[in-house]
Amino acid sequence: MKKATRMLIFLALGLVAVVVGLALFWFVQTRNVEIARYEVIEAEGAIEIRAYPALVVAEVERSGSRDQAVRAGFGPLARYIFAKEREGEKIAMTAPVTQKADGESWTVQFIMPSGYDLARLPSPAGTDVTLRELPPAKRAAIRFSGWWSDELFREKDEALRAWLAAKGMATLGTPTFAYYNDPFTPGFLRRNEILYDLAP
Repeated sequence: MKKATRMLIFLALGLVAVVVGLALFWFVQTRNVEIARYEVIEAEGAIEIRAYPALVVAEVERSGSRDQAVRAGFGPLARYIFAKEREGEKIAMTAPVTQKADGESWTVQFIMPSGYDLARLPSPAGTDVTLRELPPAKRAAIRFSGWWSDELFREKDEALRAWLAAKGMATLGTPTFAYYNDPFTPGFLRRNEILYDLAP
């Protein structure tokens, strides 16, 4: 076997090993992240009607585009849960990170682990991060993979609203965008969602 051929085989095997290693790392990491609890009431393809319990969140407000706001909001929320600027214990990361339009700005939220309530959470270092409890709610969700692009989110939002209109279901407020993965997860492995609160 020629030296060049052996080199190509070794490179190919090395590449396969790297890909497998990254896939295993992603699998382990995602399995260690708590996902916000909910009960599926109805499902049709990628769309679900869910019942959520009360959730405690840490949130910040940011302006700009959807993409700019979620990136700007991630930093102060991460510093809060990892105790970078406050006293007290670290708090585990959960999924998803959520984002919702609020007038001219965006509210970006980290959902707190299920073992926490407002009384147990450490106070934020300043006034940027706010803690609050979201009441129980019934929500419609559409799940999809892919990179975080406005075009993709617009397409899925239209599909969800069309499905809800056909079912005669009324929504409350603006949609919530939910991001379940870190920026390094390949597009086809990502879990993204758009959710609407449903009227009683």
